[in-house]
This record gives sequence, C-alpha cells and structure tokens, in this order.
Amino acid sequence: MNDGVAGTMTSETRGAFAALFHALAEPTRLALLEHLASGKHRVRDLVDHMHLAQSTVSKHLACLRDCGLVTVRAEGRASWFSLADPERLAALLGTADELLTASGATVSLRDHEDHDRLAAEEL
Repeated sequence: MNDGVAGTMTSETRGAFAALFHALAEPTRLALLEHLASGKHRVRDLVDHMHLAQSTVSKHLACLRDCGLVTVRAEGRASWFSLADPERLAALLGTADELLTASGATVSLRDHEDHDRLAAEEL
C-alpha cells in the first residue's frame, strides 16, 4: 500500500487506513475480535457471550467484515465469523500496545471522550 512514510500515502490509502482504524477504535468491536481470536463463532454465540442485542453484534461484525478484519462463511442457516488474519491482527495490536507503553501516556476512553466533549464546547 505504501512504504511506511506518511508523506507518500495516497488519499485512497489514507482512506483505507482511516476505515481500518475506525473499526479498531470501538471497544465493542475490539471485544468481538478478542472472542473471535479463540475460534469461529456464530452471531448467536457472540450475542450470548457478550450480552448484547443481535442487531448490535451484527452491525459491528459488518463493520469488521467491510474492513477485512473478519470473514464470514454460511453453513445452512448459520453464518460463522472468524478472524481474517489472526497473526497480523495480533501483531498490529501488539504494536499498538508497545506504542502506548513507549509513549508513557496513560490513555483511557473516558479521557478521550471528555477531550472531545470539551473541544466541542469550545467551538
């Protein structure tokens, strides 16, 4: 896609990266990926494990599928979801963990949401 230098990204590449990181930016989708790391699951399995509405799980799985993070295989009336590339996803999340550790920043979703809210109030 590119050679890793931000200045050489095309707008198409930037868009693809943004879509991928958008998919990873939602805690429920990260939790779904964690469940799928243990093996393939049906939507019903994920609904039961996560105690979420079927529509919520389906919406998040569609996002993850559209970004190429999960695959789906129909078997009769059931759809089985699995990670598309478990090794690379684990490497990406490991790198994210290393980046957060190296930065020394203590990041939380609450802090991020508070920052967004305060920034919006200033406008």
